Amino acid sequence: MGIHIGIDLGGTNVRVAKINNNGMVEELLQEQTEPEKGPIHTIENIVRMIETIADGEKVDGIGIGAPGPLDPHKGVILNPPNLPGWEEVYLVDELKKHYPTEIQLNNDANAAALGEARFGSGKGYHSVFYITVSTGVGGGLVIDDQVFSGAQGYSGEIGNMILNPGGYQYSNLNKGALEGYASGTAIGQRAYELYGIEGGAEAVFELVSEGDKRAQRVIDEAIEYLAMGIANLTHIVNPDVFVIGGGVMKAGDLIWIPLREKVKKYLYPGLVDKVNLQPASLSGDAGVIGASLLTR
Repeated sequence: MGIHIGIDLGGTNVRVAKINNNGMVEELLQEQTEPEKGPIHTIENIVRMIETIADGEKVDGIGIGAPGPLDPHKGVILNPPNLPGWEEVYLVDELKKHYPTEIQLNNDANAAALGEARFGSGKGYHSVFYITVSTGVGGGLVIDDQVFSGAQGYSGEIGNMILNPGGYQYSNLNKGALEGYASGTAIGQRAYELYGIEGGAEAVFELVSEGDKRAQRVIDEAIEYLAMGIANLTHIVNPDVFVIGGGVMKAGDLIWIPLREKVKKYLYPGLVDKVNLQPASLSGDAGVIGASLLTR
């Protein structure tokens, strides 16, 4: 009986962990990704980290959660914005040169969704839609403990959902996209552009807690758009539970109380009291835990 490895590959850090059958992190290593040094450099570091954690034990499976866009079916990272220079990187094939075992690649939000569905706030539910509201806005759908990736692997890319046609332009996304209004980055940008508030989303929430009405308007707008997105997803997917995590949600009741109320006004009457919104419970480990589950 060998071990299962979960890898959370981000633009800033890469985390490699040994995860047991109960979804617990037994050992974890973290290093800087250094994407500017090229994919081979990072892959060599990942291999070294796996060797350190395995420590001679047989590796039965390796799962990787990485930023999209990517092709989970071919194990290829395509051209993610936060991994500059990583274009058509056959990550699974490269790792199989060192570990001829089952290796799976999927979107990082999908990996976190799987972790929350199996061992977190989505445990015991038939269908779980995971949403992360952090630097960006991402999502993942898990049905019967299996990630639904879609035909090309783009399922769950809710950050590009158009909620205000012709509205605010954010990054390379559609005008009026969800991520352009509700992400932590967008909250900080909107606060600065509208009111000259500096310090990013964290500073905006601090001002809200102090009663600043300008900051409150920015947060109200973000919550309104997030509520619209959740209502749209409810009418499309109608999951048993939404599990919502990410740095922005750490603001607690400043978001959760108005969010639960705002969602209701966009729903069919029969759904108003049926939508189940729960905070994520695996914290920063959802990605590595979920990644390890891609091969189980």
